[in-house]
Amino acid sequence: MKRLILFSFALCLHAPQTVAQPDGSMHQAWTDLLQVHVRPTGWVSYKGFVQDSVKLNSYLHELSSNPPGSAWSREEELAYWINAYNAFTVKLIIDHYPVTSIKDSKKGVPFVNSVWDIKFFTVGNKRMDLNTIEHSILRKKFNEPRIHFSIVCASVSCPRLRNEAYVAADLERQLQEQAVEFINDESKNQIGNSEVRLSPIFSWFKKDFTKNMTLMEYIRSYSERKPGTSVKPGFMDYDWNLNGE
Repeated sequence: MKRLILFSFALCLHAPQTVAQPDGSMHQAWTDLLQVHVRPTGWVSYKGFVQDSVKLNSYLHELSSNPPGSAWSREEELAYWINAYNAFTVKLIIDHYPVTSIKDSKKGVPFVNSVWDIKFFTVGNKRMDLNTIEHSILRKKFNEPRIHFSIVCASVSCPRLRNEAYVAADLERQLQEQAVEFINDESKNQIGNSEVRLSPIFSWFKKDFTKNMTLMEYIRSYSERKPGTSVKPGFMDYDWNLNGE
């Protein structure tokens, strides 16, 4: 019996550790939170997230402890980083709540240029900020301009925060829906036959949208209205007020 107990103990020591899977199950907790605290319009109850901060922090810990690995597919990794960006953005807001704008979260944080440079979380063993996810990972690695309609900055003019997590199996559909919705949202883009005023996102990240076509060709590929490709767009102001309460 003693040998059996020792043998069982040895098996436990060498048993593989249980880690979250890079599929929908990893992000189910995020979907659960979004379904409760985000309206279909994208309006966010940050008060609700404050009350559910234990669940949010548990999900963020799961993300931090399970960074993408070499065996992950492109879709699994892309979904992970979009969810991480959005979830940690919510974390940034509720850690400084109440705020009227995400930019208010910088108050009291020295030696950073913007809120997106605050290193307030880890992935694996690496201290990170939101700019690292957006520019050094998502934009640099994936060559996917639709990320700009999927990652959110907690502001009125930003894309809608979906009330479901991004998952590999549905990622193409989700990205496509975000692009169509954002470009055809008249509060974000005003697209006429001869006059076009676009979200500043298309100015800030123009090179991401124009690697294989002009900016107006990109807009036409998603817009319900089809302005001429020779139309030169103007750009709207960006409303940085909080997209919720």
